[in-house]
Amino acid sequence: AAAAGGWRAGRARRRGRGKKEEDDDEEEEGEGGAGIEAVLRRLREARDDLLSSGFWAASAGAVRAPLGAEPPARCVCYGLGRFGRCPIARYQLAFLLLLLDELRVPPARCALFDPAFSEREAAALRALGLCLLPENEVRTPPGHTAGARGRGSAVMGSVVPGQEGKHGIEGAATLFYMVHCGKALYNNLLWSNWSPAALSKLVIIGNSFRGIEERLLSRILERDYSYIAKVLKGVEEVALPSHPRYLDTFNDTSVHWFPLDKLQELSPEVWDFVEEPMYQDCEDLEIIRKGEE
Repeated sequence: AAAAGGWRAGRARRRGRGKKEEDDDEEEEGEGGAGIEAVLRRLREARDDLLSSGFWAASAGAVRAPLGAEPPARCVCYGLGRFGRCPIARYQLAFLLLLLDELRVPPARCALFDPAFSEREAAALRALGLCLLPENEVRTPPGHTAGARGRGSAVMGSVVPGQEGKHGIEGAATLFYMVHCGKALYNNLLWSNWSPAALSKLVIIGNSFRGIEERLLSRILERDYSYIAKVLKGVEEVALPSHPRYLDTFNDTSVHWFPLDKLQELSPEVWDFVEEPMYQDCEDLEIIRKGEE
């Protein structure tokens, strides 16, 4: 009850505070209960801003469309960042919490991973009832044997490993919240769910796949991010609305979903290639790999 109250009991946001002042205040807060409450208070303020600005109402409409037929049973969030000190990350977390309320996904069914979380931030997430994925978690993707991967399995889907994003949904409709994550993270997620049945139960809120296609040379996209390249004809996406207050927070962010009929129209050869992404020739890899946390 305390966690729910800590999130819902909003207060008016104080104006005129710059990012540096917020960061300095954050550093001065202790690591104990007072510091956690300060993090939760700022989350409430960010939530109130999203609501009062109209951005949430406009965005919720974009999210409802792909999720209407089968609302997600759970949510996974990658790469959120230091929301205790970074206003951009804080607004992204506030948006996620509003999204969970809208979709009626219990906080305990939402798992987050980012090795950058401080102890205070991790405690704040737990106070909100959210689940933290351990840094050393390694799980077997659907269609792969545990022996082949050399690891076992656990709850909340399949992750291999940590922040590499190799998370198999195991048949449960799942929302992935991955705002401003690296391209390899999306590519790994697609690989881990590389079948029409699995992808059709997956929704991704993150960097626009069309934007990735436009910015990368075709040969680089097909060589380094082959699963993004191959799924472009099977994905639908709608951009979150633009708002002057949140240009840096949600720029280039879209909702992606994978209609089963579109996936089934792709050639059979598309689904035959299931080689694990390795990125040996990739010069700008934007993920934290196992052992680098």
